[in-house]
Amino acid sequence: MKILVATEKPFAAVAVEGIRKEVEAAGHQLVMLEKYTDKAQLLEAVADADAMIVRSDKITPDVFDAAKNLKIVVRAGAGYDSIDTAYAKEKGVIVENTPGQNANAVAELVFGLLVFAVRNFYNGKAGTELMGKRLGLLAFGNVGRNVARIAKGFGMDIYAYDAYCPAEVIEKDGVHAVQSQDELFQTCDIVSLHIPATPETKQSINYQVVNQLRKGGILVNTARKEVIDEQGLIKLMTDREDLKFVTDIKPDADEEFVKFEGRYFSTPKKMGAQTAEANINAGIAAAKQINAYFADGCTRFQVNK
Repeated sequence: MKILVATEKPFAAVAVEGIRKEVEAAGHQLVMLEKYTDKAQLLEAVADADAMIVRSDKITPDVFDAAKNLKIVVRAGAGYDSIDTAYAKEKGVIVENTPGQNANAVAELVFGLLVFAVRNFYNGKAGTELMGKRLGLLAFGNVGRNVARIAKGFGMDIYAYDAYCPAEVIEKDGVHAVQSQDELFQTCDIVSLHIPATPETKQSINYQVVNQLRKGGILVNTARKEVIDEQGLIKLMTDREDLKFVTDIKPDADEEFVKFEGRYFSTPKKMGAQTAEANINAGIAAAKQINAYFADGCTRFQVNK
C-alpha cells in the first residue's frame, strides 16, 4: 500500500523517521509531500495513494475526488475540522484522528499562558498567583484532564462542565462537576476552553456567557478560533476593563483585540501541539493506526462513522 504524508507544515525529522519505520516494517511504501505551496501538488500526490497522514492540512472534496485509491486519512492530532468528513464518508473513505497524543503539550501551554496573564504579561508590576483560584474547564476530554492534573500542582480549585462526560467521571478525578456552562462561568475566576468547533459551539462563547466570569476573570482559548464570538468579546472587554483573554489562536479581529494592552495576548500561530514530543507521538500514532487498518480492518479512532 502507498501511504502519503502530506504536510504543508512538516513533521519534525525524527517524527518522519518514526513514521517511516512503522510504515516500512508493515511492508508499505511511504511517500512524502512536505511544505507544498499549491493545492495542485496535493491533488497530484494523492492520486494513487491508498492512505494519507495529514496535520492541519485542508482535505476538501476535490482532494477526495482526485484520490481514486484512498481508503483512510488520519489526522495527526485531535481536531479534524480541516477535513470534510461527511464527503469522505460519501466516498467510502475512513477518517481518523489521534486523540490524546497532543494533550499534555496543549495543557502545558494553557499554564504558560496563564502564568503570563496573572503576572501582567511580565510588565514589571505586581501580579497575582494561581494558587487558590477557581479554574473552570469547558469540556473534560484528553486535554481538559491533563489541565486538571497540572492545576492540582498549582493548588487551584478545579471545576468542569462537559455535556458528554458523566459527572461521576469528572468527580472521580478530584474535579468539581457543575451542571451547565453558565454555572461554570459564574463560579470560576478562569475558564479554559477545550470544546471542538461544531455547529452548536461556533461563536457560542459570546458577550453574555463570558460576562458571567468573576471580577478579574481570564478566558483561555487553546481549542478552536471559531468557538469565540469575537465581536461580542471585543464589546465585553471594552465594557469590562477587568477581563483578560489569552489564546494560541490568533483571532480574525486581532487588530481590534490588541488595543486591550495588558489584557490580551495571542501567539503568532497555533502553538498547542508544537512540541517535539507531541509532533513525534501524533505522527507515529497515525502510522500505527493506518497499519492496523490494513492489517485487520481496525477503525477504533474513526470520526466519520
